[in-house]
Amino acid sequence: MSRRTVSVTLDNLGDLPGTCRRCVFWELDPIAAQRAREAGDTALEKEAWVSATLLEWGSCGRLAYVDAVPAGFVLFAPPAYVPRSVAFPTSPVSADAVLLMTGHVLPEFGGRGLGRMLVQHVARDLMRRGIRAIEAFGDAQWSGPNCLLPSAHLLAVGFKTVRPHPRYPRLRLDLRSTVTWREDVEYALERLLGSISFDPALRPA
Repeated sequence: MSRRTVSVTLDNLGDLPGTCRRCVFWELDPIAAQRAREAGDTALEKEAWVSATLLEWGSCGRLAYVDAVPAGFVLFAPPAYVPRSVAFPTSPVSADAVLLMTGHVLPEFGGRGLGRMLVQHVARDLMRRGIRAIEAFGDAQWSGPNCLLPSAHLLAVGFKTVRPHPRYPRLRLDLRSTVTWREDVEYALERLLGSISFDPALRPA
């Protein structure tokens, strides 16, 4: 069994799961996202976002493959590239952090270390760029698939709450805080990515 990860590009964007390939929950503000859904061009909007982010900032996601079959992914970007991030009551994301937007390992590939591998590669990429932290908006009342990560899972893998909220706390993971980050946090993040699926029809109100 061969495993590898690659940066998300326009050439492999179609290897994201179908609902995630067409989802623009994070990439557009709420009004623009609704207009895109009504026009039926969310896939084009997703492609445009990836293209612009790659050109202006660089790698904004990783795809994992097992024997050439797409098995999982993560997407991330600075808050300036994520219009939806300002719509949360606990915004804004800290200026020194990158936003962990979404991520998932397909159930049939769970338990193979893919989540760990994805996070390791993201962490190395971000640290080489001088990024100090990753932040995420958690869902404190998560009960099923949506575009957010459960805050309980984020806390369990080393994130700390920097702005509390009964539903959408903002959490932070400092990349250089401890020398054991790779061993302790990445292993837990593997379980986080493998436990969640995403459905763009289920969104925060």
